[in-house]
Amino acid sequence: MTTEKNPRSMPVQRQRLSAESVTLAYDQRVIAEDLSVGIPDHSFTVIVGPNACGKSTLLRALSRMLKPTQGRVLLDGHAIGSMPAKKVAKTLGLLPQSSIAPDGITVADLVARGRYPHQGLLRQWSPQDERIVEESMRSTGVGELADRYVDELSGGQRQRVWIAMALAQQTPLLLLDEPTTFLDIQHQIDVLDLCAELHETRGRTLVAVLHDLNHAARYATHLIAMRDGEVVAQGPPAEVVTAELVERVFGLRCQVIDDPETGTPLVVPAARQARGRAVAAPATAAS
Repeated sequence: MTTEKNPRSMPVQRQRLSAESVTLAYDQRVIAEDLSVGIPDHSFTVIVGPNACGKSTLLRALSRMLKPTQGRVLLDGHAIGSMPAKKVAKTLGLLPQSSIAPDGITVADLVARGRYPHQGLLRQWSPQDERIVEESMRSTGVGELADRYVDELSGGQRQRVWIAMALAQQTPLLLLDEPTTFLDIQHQIDVLDLCAELHETRGRTLVAVLHDLNHAARYATHLIAMRDGEVVAQGPPAEVVTAELVERVFGLRCQVIDDPETGTPLVVPAARQARGRAVAAPATAAS
């Protein structure tokens, strides 16, 4: 297992995207302190950890949506906070955890907004833009919804439309915060298969926050495990995902076996009796 006894002191490799000794906070509430992490180029990196451990906060900082109170996030060697917004948008795309579409906008029009960074005074809408939008809708299975209003769609359909918009942006770096939210199991796998294809055949660097550890282990080439605002372990899933790591990060006793389909780590939680979970006796009400 590739672990870090002191992740804060580890040097950050020169990657296209990295965070150097960042402190992340909302108002006065510190989520992570002195955190450093590098995203391997051309990887499918997945960030995992329990609720409120800081994984989505880290993703927001990497995407420039959250400014560190200390330290810096680097994109291509430059502090991302000082770069022009349009330049960042041509390099890095983001699918946030929750998105709100404008009232009365169609699916096709929303997906087309992904082409905004590529427009300018000397470059207006082109047949290439139209082709990319259609391809993005087709690859996410929303082509037949092109003329529907987004606010008429189910939660799962809306999520796929937002993913299509992120794909239409055509950035070499794509960040996705819980992209399988609201999706049933079939569409979860469809989305993750699509992410794997973008990584494997188109060379994109992907960073995703996922709740399902087995999905993360199956699809990621690089895994970052967090707890309490710190990186506990990182590396290839085959080296990182162990029973000890799962219990340390998630507090869950389990076995880790080989996935019969892919050979990747598969987490099998221990039975309730084996976990020693007892039913608490009802408390006596105070008189």
